[in-house]
Amino acid sequence: MAEFAELGYFGLFLASFLAATILPLSSEVVLTLLLLANLSPTTLVIVATAGNVLGALLNYVIGLRGGTLLLKKVFKIPPATLKRSQQTFKKYGIISLLFAWVPVIGDPLTMIAGTLKINISVFIILVTAGKFLRYIVITYAVLIS
Repeated sequence: MAEFAELGYFGLFLASFLAATILPLSSEVVLTLLLLANLSPTTLVIVATAGNVLGALLNYVIGLRGGTLLLKKVFKIPPATLKRSQQTFKKYGIISLLFAWVPVIGDPLTMIAGTLKINISVFIILVTAGKFLRYIVITYAVLIS
């Protein structure tokens, strides 16, 4: 993660974008390193949120264009994870997109939103709100420690 941090804001954007896809990356580590390097907390939160939301949008498009077959066959999302995400989405509806930042379930949720053709504006608003609040909380926790 230090490699991403060496790239400053761009590294955070890239780490946040990739972390929002099915790649196992942690943008939180990069954010923390950059906060400790005294970069602007406000700018870091905005950059991290933008990268993470764009990664979620990529997931949405993959779900929209490829459907569940692509998710199972190409992206190798385990059927149990896909089923759990579908159940969560059905149980909580579109409001579950506020939790697109949650590890393990977040990425499949954003893909499932695409397969279900959730309104893109609603998708962006909810995903952005959840991811923004997450980065605010992380930033606050790092700065007060």
